[in-house]
Amino acid sequence: MNQAVVIGYSGHAYVVIDILTSMGYTVTGYYDREEKARNPYLLKYQGKETAPSIGKQLKKLAYFISIGDNYARKKVYELLVGSTAQPVNAIHPQSIVSHAAYIASQTGVMVAPNVVINACCYVGVGSICNTSSTLEHECHIGDFCHIAPGATLCGNVQVGDMSFIGANAVVKQGICIGKNVIIGAGAVVIKDVSDNTVVVGNPQRIMQ
Repeated sequence: MNQAVVIGYSGHAYVVIDILTSMGYTVTGYYDREEKARNPYLLKYQGKETAPSIGKQLKKLAYFISIGDNYARKKVYELLVGSTAQPVNAIHPQSIVSHAAYIASQTGVMVAPNVVINACCYVGVGSICNTSSTLEHECHIGDFCHIAPGATLCGNVQVGDMSFIGANAVVKQGICIGKNVIIGAGAVVIKDVSDNTVVVGNPQRIMQ
């Protein structure tokens, strides 16, 4: 029996737990800032998610950082670099991932149900492809990104590290999105987006 724990235990983690279970893992516990009053999966509280000793506590146990916020997820990931604990990917069996796509191996990538990742795509360390999002051919998703539910990236879209693509957003083929960008829900992106920019609307506009 493959056992695992999650780091972070709220709504996003519930989806992750379902994915890990569908992959054959038994999730036995969780780490978070504090013990949760709401515990729908009846998991054992293991300790604080940012404790310096978390790597030693995990030992060689499989874990997944189930935190939706890109920066918080990266912070915990960096705490665990070099530990003997084993990060895993959470890839739902009802997703479609091309054999010609590359997903960073065992780095905490999440691929939710009904996601499509087509040929020659790349998904970086710790990134999230949330429910029913689509990455068409040759898309490149950087590290610690979040592609929200229903977002569509047409072919050859580049997304820089730490960026967030909102629910049901559409990004035109060949567009480059910089690092630390936020694309609002439902936005239609038809021009390149610079680093550290917030974009909303159809057609896109930059929020000041």
